[in-house]
Amino acid sequence: MIKRLSWVLGAMIILVAATAFAEGAEAIKTVSYPPWLAAIALASGFGIALAAFGGALGQGRAAAAALDGVARNPGAGGRIQTLLILSLALIEALVIYALVITFLLQLKLPGVEVIGKMMGLE
Repeated sequence: MIKRLSWVLGAMIILVAATAFAEGAEAIKTVSYPPWLAAIALASGFGIALAAFGGALGQGRAAAAALDGVARNPGAGGRIQTLLILSLALIEALVIYALVITFLLQLKLPGVEVIGKMMGLE
């Protein structure tokens, strides 16, 4: 009973606090951001997501093919393992290149100070 009462009281406090600290309509400012800011943010986010997905898919397929090859010819296991490690390193390098490009795109976004000036906070 006390636990339920504390949950209800906590929910009421959270709901009342949101309305108590809300600002009026006159305090809301309309801010228009340049469209390239959103495009850069979306491109960097989707770019690293696609690179990670593609890299994981490629590594999984390479490992499956290597295991299939070793299962068919166990004598070639050492050579297949060497080629597998080399191919996994090259696949991972592509994902790291995508990460570097994402970081470079993020550097094109303005800092917190510039966004604050655009919003009129400073």
